[in-house]
Amino acid sequence: MTEKRKVFSWLLFDFANTSFSVMMVTFAFPLYFKNVICGGDPSGDMLWGFGVSISMLLVAVISPVLGAASDYSGRRKRYLFFFTLLSVTATALLGFSGPGMAVAAITLFVLANMGFEGGLVFYDAWLKEIASEKSVGRVSGYGYAMGYLGSLSILLVMQPLLSGGIVPENAFNVQIGFWVTALFFAFFSLPLFLVLRDDAKRKGPAISMALIARSVREVGNTVRHIMGYPDLARFLLAYFFYNDAILTIIAFSSIYAQNTLGFGTGELIIFFMLVQTTALVGSVFFGFVTDRIGPKRTIVLTLCIWFGVVFIALFAETKELFFSTGMLAGMAMGSSQAASRSMMAKLTPREHVAEFFGFYDGTFGKASAIAGPLIFGMVSVQAASQKAGLLSLLLFFAVGLLLMLRVRSNSVPGEYKERVCAD
Repeated sequence: MTEKRKVFSWLLFDFANTSFSVMMVTFAFPLYFKNVICGGDPSGDMLWGFGVSISMLLVAVISPVLGAASDYSGRRKRYLFFFTLLSVTATALLGFSGPGMAVAAITLFVLANMGFEGGLVFYDAWLKEIASEKSVGRVSGYGYAMGYLGSLSILLVMQPLLSGGIVPENAFNVQIGFWVTALFFAFFSLPLFLVLRDDAKRKGPAISMALIARSVREVGNTVRHIMGYPDLARFLLAYFFYNDAILTIIAFSSIYAQNTLGFGTGELIIFFMLVQTTALVGSVFFGFVTDRIGPKRTIVLTLCIWFGVVFIALFAETKELFFSTGMLAGMAMGSSQAASRSMMAKLTPREHVAEFFGFYDGTFGKASAIAGPLIFGMVSVQAASQKAGLLSLLLFFAVGLLLMLRVRSNSVPGEYKERVCAD
């Protein structure tokens, strides 16, 4: 029963934090930022892309160091609590943003997104501890499924507030939505902090200059030796490219649907509900598929689906076809994210789990989101077409697929320690 409580509390955190993802990164806040804060100015695309990119860059820089500090101090939960509190607080403060407050709003968004994305490093690192080798794919899939269930829940709660549109006339109701999102995130994340425990055998100071210095040295050692794991290195590089494209699609999907295809707010809510539903199904279904055929084959399969999503979206001229495309994208999104986390857990040595996930979620995961949004935003502005920006993402998927095909999924994580000691 204790183990089930641990797994459920871990899953519930995914239910909690995706309320931030869908409301503040994917749907409501991007439109609020462009339509209300920036007054509908086309430069809002570039400013939004800049905000997403800079938050990811900052997380990419600090995640490996803090991941190493977490491994050494055994204070993983304390780090996760700090980042969660940062995201919740900044999200609540965004409820006070309004027209002409672009700089303040983008600064608060950067902090909120840093809290959300930075916390994932420590959250994901628990996967290897709460799931067995045979069930890691399923548990990872269940986590994403709970996340998409959380997204559906927050969208249902927000529907009355957003029914008047994400426009200046309905700004106050949208602001209330940001406060509700912060409360939702805080409330449903509590069980994890009450149930899960840090490693008592390795408890040291949560933060100190000596610990940071040691962590920087540890990260340096990891960087120097990571090339000794060619399959891990190739996977991380592949993840860097295909995750860039996925995160860019997530960040611009609501703006693209509204500006290019003329979706109204009500249609967007239904659209994202359908996307979250198929993503939930994809996470669970492909979780079992991952345990059966392995994470590598599952990732390759989902990348092929992503190619189809982009091509169909490029030629979609009707809302009905874009609805279908969104459902297919949801399936691909849930499966590729769950399988990627399983792949990383498979290739990661247990004694360096938070540090390695710092590279996965931080250096490679978040840094990958720097180029995509910037390129999409710049191409869209220069070509005066968001479809041109979407077309640029095919290159990222192609490079990711080619690199993924060269990864051997039977590498032995335990070799890390012996290789480092031998060196």
